[in-house]
Formats: sequence, C-alpha cells, structure tokens
Amino acid sequence: MSSPCSFRELCRKESFTGPTSGILPGYVQANLLIVPRSVASDFEDLCLRNPVACPLLTKTAGSAHVVENHAKFISDSFFDIRRDFPKYNIYLGGKLYQQKSNCMDEWSDDHVGFLIGCSFSFEDALVRAGLVPANVTQGRNVSMFVTTKFLDSAGIFHKCPYVVSMRPYKPSEVDKVRSVTRAFKRTHGEPIDWGFDGAERLGIEDLQKPDYGDPVEMTDDEIPVFWACGVTPQLAITTVGPLIEGFVVGHAPGHMLVLDSTQMF
Repeated sequence: MSSPCSFRELCRKESFTGPTSGILPGYVQANLLIVPRSVASDFEDLCLRNPVACPLLTKTAGSAHVVENHAKFISDSFFDIRRDFPKYNIYLGGKLYQQKSNCMDEWSDDHVGFLIGCSFSFEDALVRAGLVPANVTQGRNVSMFVTTKFLDSAGIFHKCPYVVSMRPYKPSEVDKVRSVTRAFKRTHGEPIDWGFDGAERLGIEDLQKPDYGDPVEMTDDEIPVFWACGVTPQLAITTVGPLIEGFVVGHAPGHMLVLDSTQMF
C-alpha cells in the first residue's frame, strides 16, 4: 500500500481486515461510531463534554455516508464510511451482535456517523523520537482496558466508563513520552496516568489480560503508560444499550480508518 487512498481501497475490497497500528506511519487514524439520529445529539454532547476520551473530528452530513468537510480529511472521492474501515463491530440492544468487514446492511438514512481521534496517530511521532511502542515492535494490537474512571454524563449517556490504551515505557522515558504526545490534542493527547499505581487508580488488575486488543510484553524495567482510548464510545453504547433502538456500529478495536491528513487539524 502506497497511500491512505490505496489502503482504504484494500479495506473496501475486504483484502485487508487486520489492525492498523503501524500502517502508513505519520497519517492520522480515526475511530468510528454510527448511531441512530434519535441519540446523535446526546452522543455529540458526550464527545464535547469529554474531549480527551472522545475527541470528535467530524460527523456525517445529513443522510450521507460521507463526512462533513470531506476533502479536509479524505481526498478519495469514493470514500465510504460503511466500507473503508478494516473491520466493524455491530451492536443491537447494547450487545455485540456481529463483527463484519462492512456495515452496508446496517446503515440507513436515519444514521449519523462520527469520526473520533485515535492514539495510533501519534505512534509515528513516538517512533521518530526513539520511543517505539511495544505493540509496534511486537507486531500486536495495542492493549486496551476498561477502567473505573467515568465520563461526564450527557443525555442518555450516564455512568459510562473510560477505556484506556496501554504502552509500556521506562520511568525515565515518561516525561519525553508525555511531551511528544501532548501536541496530539485531537487524538487523545498525553497520557492520563502511568505506573503500577496508575493502573491501580484506574482499576486495572492484570496488565496481561486486556479487555480489548492483545497483551503486550513488558520488561522488568518498564511501567505501564495509559492514554484515553476511542473504544470508550462503544463501551458507552453497551452501557446504555437498551435505551437505543436499532443498530449501532463501531470499528473493531484496533481497526481504524486511515485519513489523508498528517496534521492534527
């Protein structure tokens, strides 16, 4: 694959269905949530009230399946939010119903799609700073954990837990890691906590048993570093699921949309 456009075409043809960490380094990646229009305003408010966990990049326009300010994010005139992610999670009644390589059957004109910033966007900056994430070197999906930290409520979305991604680093590297990722405010920014005491504060009991993604090996001189994660909105859906009628669609954790931009908007 030579460009985001050619990569999205692979996804559209279902030739690529895997995780996107390390894919086309330097380009911005995005998470997805597609909800019925009846709860779209509440979900947008949730994002605006919780910009670190749910940094809203854009949403679909009207009943279209392409995003607002399309050219700002994606130059491909054939872009289709229903097919250009490698893999989708389909929810019904707040429960994971199916995992598919497209959501053509579930999409309707009554849906609104949201693109949300993803921490994969800053992994290349970490690599260039000599801070290669362990999930990249180990060829694994990033580890993601449900925490005991809650989002600020909005509309129907109440008592929704944070999800965090974890990348291990040496304690001496944490300040530099924070500095590198701080600039990426539209894709979660700097870590929200770190260290084994940080894991305890977040309610994470076993770092080798992530709720999403893959376990990542840590060396004895490393500590966990935690970022807010764009899987958080999908957990919000499972939390309030019975209140939402019809299909909700998200990306499969770790399987992102690669945008054409290298900037943080």
